[in-house]
Amino acid sequence: MIFRESKVRGVFEINLEPKADKRGFFARSWCRKEFEEHTLNTRLVQCNVSFNTREGTLRGMHYQAAPYAEAKTVRCTRGSIYDVVVDLRPESTTFKDWVAVNLTAEKRNMMYVPEGCAHGFLTLEDHTEVFYQMSEFYSPESARGFRWDDPAFRIVWPGKVEVISHRDRSYADFE
Repeated sequence: MIFRESKVRGVFEINLEPKADKRGFFARSWCRKEFEEHTLNTRLVQCNVSFNTREGTLRGMHYQAAPYAEAKTVRCTRGSIYDVVVDLRPESTTFKDWVAVNLTAEKRNMMYVPEGCAHGFLTLEDHTEVFYQMSEFYSPESARGFRWDDPAFRIVWPGKVEVISHRDRSYADFE
């Protein structure tokens, strides 16, 4: 795997290194040893899938508060998404900065989101599926979020938000 750290400290885009032959290819998509070499959280306790019927579906901005803060690896397994991570760690040199990457089924790239960062995405195609691996179990009492269009971050989304849950639309601003 190829790990590229983003402008936000601890957030990585991860690309596969396919070994191709006449059958197709084979690639490792998770390796504890390689994650440890990049000082990333290797604990995996839960995996989830979200299926999104329509282009323009927004999910986010979500995170879990301590003591249930979670790291996650996000991969688009069908379609494509504009994947956004916001640094909410006050001690971080990149506090309140954000980064976005297009994750696509075709590229098979992933985003590593460390603890203390919020995550969200906008689907770029109909029938998009996203696969998550998390370091912590979901804890409803620790679930937090802020509005996707919060002026504190000025996230630039590449398209119109067509579908969003009432909860995500109703979050307060971060400040």
